[in-house]
Amino acid sequence: QVTDAPKLEFPQPHYPIRVIADHHEQLRDQVVEVVKRHDPEFSEETVELVHSRQGAYCSLRMVICATGEPQLQALHNELRLNPLVKMVL
Repeated sequence: QVTDAPKLEFPQPHYPIRVIADHHEQLRDQVVEVVKRHDPEFSEETVELVHSRQGAYCSLRMVICATGEPQLQALHNELRLNPLVKMVL
């Protein structure tokens, strides 16, 4: 029997976001700027930057306060507009 995945309850005060992108020295600042537009209370202290083995890519992990699907969709869409960004999870 197939069951539906549980619905997320909002707000989610510790919602994880991950951005996979080309490595660039401005990337962190660019991503933080976008995230702050969608979550004004966002704390940069939650940002964790991990470089790929060869250094061409990096992964930015952070935690936001998710208020609902519209906020998350708008955030993902705006992050994907950055040409450095390859994937938003």
